[in-house]
Amino acid sequence: MFHSIRPAILARMQVLEQIDRQDRANGTPRLQRLRQITPETGKFLALLAAGSPEGMVLEIGTSAGYSALWIALACEMLGRTLHTFEVLPEKAHLARETFRAAQVERVVKLVEGDARDHLGQVEQVAFCFLDAEKEVYGECYEAVIPKLVKGGLLVADNALNHRQTLQPVLDRALADERVDALIVPIGKGELVCRRV
Repeated sequence: MFHSIRPAILARMQVLEQIDRQDRANGTPRLQRLRQITPETGKFLALLAAGSPEGMVLEIGTSAGYSALWIALACEMLGRTLHTFEVLPEKAHLARETFRAAQVERVVKLVEGDARDHLGQVEQVAFCFLDAEKEVYGECYEAVIPKLVKGGLLVADNALNHRQTLQPVLDRALADERVDALIVPIGKGELVCRRV
C-alpha cells in the first residue's frame, strides 16, 4: 500500500503538507488552517482501515482531504468507498480539489454538511475516523459506536493535544464495555476503539 502510492496522490499530499506548514508558521486563524494529521498518523489510519472488517468506511471532518487520502489507500485496496463529512463550505471546496487532483473521486464520497445529521442513516460501520470540532466528539461517539460491526474501529484524533477538552469522551470510551479502547501516542494522540 505505501510502496505503490500513485504519483497524483503523493503530489497532492505534498501540497497539503506544505500549506499546513505555512498555516502553522504564519499564524493563520485556527478555523482557516487545515489542521491536518501528521503523515505518521495517516499511515497508522491506513493500516487500521486496511485491516478493518466488512462494512462502511467513514470520516467525520474532512478539512482539505489529507487524512481522507490516506484512508482512500485502504479503500482502494479493499474495494470500498470512504464517506467523508465536512461542515465548512470552504474546506469542502478544498477537499473536492484534493480528490480531483489525487484522482480518488471513485473511492471518496464527500458529503457537505454536519455529520450528525447523517449518522442516523449509516449502518454496518467498519471504520470511522473522527477529527472534527472537539465539542461534537461526544455526540459523534455515541452515534457511531452502536453502528460499528463486531471488530469495527472508531479512531478519534487529538486525544493527547486536546486531552483536557476531550477528557469526558476519553473517560467514556475507556470505560465503555461495548469497546476495547486505548490511547495511542502517535501524532496528536489517537483514541482507538474496537467494537467487541
